[in-house]
Amino acid sequence: MNLSKMALEWVVLSYAAAAEAMMVLLLTLPPTMNPLRKGVISVTRNLLKPFLSVIPFCLFLLMDIYWKYETRPSCSSPESCNPTDLMRHQKSVLKSQRNTLLIASALVLYWLLFAVTHLVSQAEMLNERVEKAMNKD
Repeated sequence: MNLSKMALEWVVLSYAAAAEAMMVLLLTLPPTMNPLRKGVISVTRNLLKPFLSVIPFCLFLLMDIYWKYETRPSCSSPESCNPTDLMRHQKSVLKSQRNTLLIASALVLYWLLFAVTHLVSQAEMLNERVEKAMNKD
């Protein structure tokens, strides 16, 4: 049961990272390519707070990786482990590296999403101000 629970956590994190990447991609499209730009900006702005939960979730998963690293069986020399244990150890190390990369990408994508959303919303507000100023003249 613990294995399926942990696999589900990694799937949730990968879906969250994929959603963040998709939103960053939609926000960075040129305005002429995205006719629903204001809707995308408002949806993304509203999703920033729920996606903030990615940060403590990533920290929890990072602590889990660290705990597994500290409590793993040691295969310091080839004579101390049989081939099955050695293969299991190497597989565990590769999974930990993959999961650490997933954690880092989810955190970086959240930061990018936050920064890009802020910049795009500022640009939209400035464009509206310029249009209002031009209409007054």
